[in-house]
Amino acid sequence: MSRAALAGGRWARAVDPLIFAGLLLGYLGALVATAGGLGYARDEGFYFHAAGTYGKWFEMLLGEPGRALKQLSVDRYWQENHEHPALMKSLFWASQRLFEGWLFSERGTALRFPAMLISSLGVATTFAFGRRCIGRVGGVVAALAFALMPPVFYHSHLACFDMPIASLWLFVVYAYHRSLAPSWRWAIGCALLYGLALDTKHNAWYLPPALIGHAVALRLWPWLCRLRQPASEQPERPAPAARRTGWRRLAFFPWALVLMPLLGPLVFYALWPWIWNDTWARLREYAQFHLQHVYYNMEYLGTTYFRPPFPRSYSWLMTLATVPTITIVLGACGGLSAAWAMWRSFWRPRSVPAASEGVQRPLPVHDWALLWLACLVLSYSPWLLDTTPIFGGTKHWLNAYPFLALFAGQGFTWLLGLWRARSAARTALAPWLLGACTLVAPLLETVHSHPWGLSAYTPLVGGAPGAATLGLNRSFWGYTTGSVTGYLNQSVARNGRVFVHDTTHDSFRMLQRDRRLRSDIKPWFTVSGSQFALYHHEQHMSRVEHMIWVDYGTSTPAHVATYDGVPMIWVYRRGR
Repeated sequence: MSRAALAGGRWARAVDPLIFAGLLLGYLGALVATAGGLGYARDEGFYFHAAGTYGKWFEMLLGEPGRALKQLSVDRYWQENHEHPALMKSLFWASQRLFEGWLFSERGTALRFPAMLISSLGVATTFAFGRRCIGRVGGVVAALAFALMPPVFYHSHLACFDMPIASLWLFVVYAYHRSLAPSWRWAIGCALLYGLALDTKHNAWYLPPALIGHAVALRLWPWLCRLRQPASEQPERPAPAARRTGWRRLAFFPWALVLMPLLGPLVFYALWPWIWNDTWARLREYAQFHLQHVYYNMEYLGTTYFRPPFPRSYSWLMTLATVPTITIVLGACGGLSAAWAMWRSFWRPRSVPAASEGVQRPLPVHDWALLWLACLVLSYSPWLLDTTPIFGGTKHWLNAYPFLALFAGQGFTWLLGLWRARSAARTALAPWLLGACTLVAPLLETVHSHPWGLSAYTPLVGGAPGAATLGLNRSFWGYTTGSVTGYLNQSVARNGRVFVHDTTHDSFRMLQRDRRLRSDIKPWFTVSGSQFALYHHEQHMSRVEHMIWVDYGTSTPAHVATYDGVPMIWVYRRGR
């Protein structure tokens, strides 16, 4: 082999880790740089408080381990927010303890950092998964398509569980796919990662059916193809001596699926001290909390729904309304092209279409397409049930978006192959230039969405103004208080009282601790007795605004923060 060929091989092996690191660090840098302009959501306040409580136990564990391990101590500190597992809240505390003051000046950013890091790893892993299945260019497009979704960018900032569980879903699925090589290392890694997913959020419960379905499909696919193939064209069966026997046959069994229910629960148990005592009773309480979750409310097409069942179109229309349209179109192209390739391989198994120049397909289409499809369908499946409550908008199917992005990468690769077959312009830069053009719209939409991530809608529904006209939810979680801190700092008298409406006490105090809001301003939880009142607009909260009108004697806000001309949060001032 020539020196040039050796050098090219070394470069090919080095470029993928460089792209992986670039995506990881680039996205993480973008999240950290923009975190200071984003207000704190309701749930973040709860998790900030829980992280601080858990931290006291960890400090006791370091100083007095015998006392810390007693049930009285464990229950005292871990009962806080015990309706959710402990992994992310523990990481929030560790990050704040390690990084506040030298890496981050704001405590809120230090607490948010673990979720930002895991979300960035999710973007980079999307590339690795795509690179393995559809080639380098497709992997890059998939990773950026995932990163440049306004809901993903918004939730990636938060000290919450939604993007971490979406990323851990992806990590588990990727490790499972690598374990089919076969690889014991990846099988064990898959089981351990599943334990981390269990200790992150309950979404992990319905991941295994997707993997089991894929494993069954992989075993059935060759058998079904042989049924369609004429006997004269079927390959000769190997002699008995040449067949796999013993441990070599077992090596091709999907051992990750065996190890997941063995190692996963052990990791889950070890990392959540709350369930160390009265284990079964507390696990039952945890399961019942989510299986019989309290009903929240959400505006959809002008109607606020308070109880299920909800319209079957909700999850699909909200996906169309919040995910860049080009990503959805490419995802559809990717799904259709994969289905067509599978159809051809099923009916004509000996006819394998040649791969386009520069497009790598190291694995059969059905190997990854069925897996991505199963994960995509399972992510949306709870929203097809009559008993699933709507709460939190699009965040509860974020785990579908990496797989939608991977199909978008496949769609781009397929369209690129068609273009190359019909175009005389074949340069090495062409795929990257076309990819950049494809990602311009998602980039602009994502940049424009900040810091109004939950209020961002695509041009398909007319953006934020069109969504408001259609009656789609403008905002929730009270995070938009971060957009009126400048007005409050300037206008509220010393020791003035502000009715915080939908912002939690801990989220309001974090704004003050981070010096984004004056420390003397007092959060107030009733309209009566306040000098200023916040109103976070949601249709069902109009009664709160009416209370402010009556108590303040005015229906005219002193300040309104808008997004593309749509009012999102307004501030009333007594005596105006």
